[in-house]
Amino acid sequence: MFEKADTAIETLGEARVPTSYRRGIQCSHNNCFVCDSDRVLLETSLEKVLACARAGETPVSFEKAGPRKSIYFDPKKLRCALVTCGGLCPGLNDIIRAIVLELYYAYGVRNIYGVRHGFAGFIPEYGYDFEDLAPDKVADIHGRGGTMLGSSRGHQDIGEIVDCLDRMNIGILFTIGGDGTLMASTKICDAIKERGLKTAVIGIPKTIDNDIYLVSKSFGFDTAVDMATHAIRSAHTEALGYPLGVGLVKLMGRYSGFIAVTASLAQQDVNFVLIPEVDFDLEGPNGLLASLRERLATRGHAVIVVAEGAGQKFFGGASGTDASGNVRLHDIGLFLKDEIGKYLKSQGMDSGVKYIDPSYMIRSLPANSNDNVFCSFLARNAVHAGMAGKTRMLIGYWHDEFVHVPMDASAGKRKKVDPNGKLWQSLLEATGQEDLRQGQALGFRE
Repeated sequence: MFEKADTAIETLGEARVPTSYRRGIQCSHNNCFVCDSDRVLLETSLEKVLACARAGETPVSFEKAGPRKSIYFDPKKLRCALVTCGGLCPGLNDIIRAIVLELYYAYGVRNIYGVRHGFAGFIPEYGYDFEDLAPDKVADIHGRGGTMLGSSRGHQDIGEIVDCLDRMNIGILFTIGGDGTLMASTKICDAIKERGLKTAVIGIPKTIDNDIYLVSKSFGFDTAVDMATHAIRSAHTEALGYPLGVGLVKLMGRYSGFIAVTASLAQQDVNFVLIPEVDFDLEGPNGLLASLRERLATRGHAVIVVAEGAGQKFFGGASGTDASGNVRLHDIGLFLKDEIGKYLKSQGMDSGVKYIDPSYMIRSLPANSNDNVFCSFLARNAVHAGMAGKTRMLIGYWHDEFVHVPMDASAGKRKKVDPNGKLWQSLLEATGQEDLRQGQALGFRE
């Protein structure tokens, strides 16, 4: 349930500067400029739209992303900064490159700075210099994984960050990161507003887990799924290669199992998928161990995919937090490997469990072709929004459209796999997996 105000986008002021967008003449001719009145519906259900109409209400919608005819900033005087935060993810360099090229060539902005090692780069005591970014500096970075600017985790003083933005006279700050970065970005916006500064903050949501709220797809996810299928294929080969072979793959997904589910659908050699959103038991007649024993007795091999955040209940409590305040997860992959090995041995089943964890290899890869294209759209739309004076927002993707999403509507919330939704139900059909707590006997697939 959303109120209309939830999708309203803040601005620094009225956009009065005629656009310097180099495709302006072509855009005027082809009518490709976007107005704030161009909207994308939050809900596309005809029933819900008609219900709004009958109630005399306007359906909730997002502002559409794209170039505006009038902009807020004078490109000749504008100074922009980019920062990448949190864990690595395929596509970070693609985002940096596309932002720089769009600012430089499309709008004529010449003062573009990269902030080194996340928000720590704003704090003088760390001693990180800003990096001047121009087309020649970013020309080839999209072929490399990671981020050319470096990243970091941990809380930094918001006041010191805004002090630096003020000293540097930064007009637009592009923050590229996950939920923690979005939360910090909202606090930066609060401090900017309190001081009366004219600095726009535009977020580009980065999470390999694809769990950003109100964003149907995030960059790096396609690459992660693509590479995760290779790990699943290897696990299946290993499982087939030995009597009663078990292939176990742990994939990314702290709170949401989108990678595990999507990769398992893409490479349909998986028999059990364990994700944080769906509880499961180890013991009992329908628990994982008994179901695995039945699978091995019936088919002679099995493949299990587990998201890193699944099954944390088996560890009896958290193991502290990392520098960003995230709960440190127990290693469910190694735990399952040991438990499965012990159980099968107790059942007189001589089985070898082959365990694969490709997480860091996937995170550090360059983006694949689909993510290359997606990153370009995200970055260029972020530039259009910033130049128009939009702020406290992120670039989202909704119903196959790029849109402006208020940070406050997304930050601190999380998108999850719906156990009753189409994605999970499709997974159950593909694997034959049923409820691993109280389901009936599993109908196994080949």
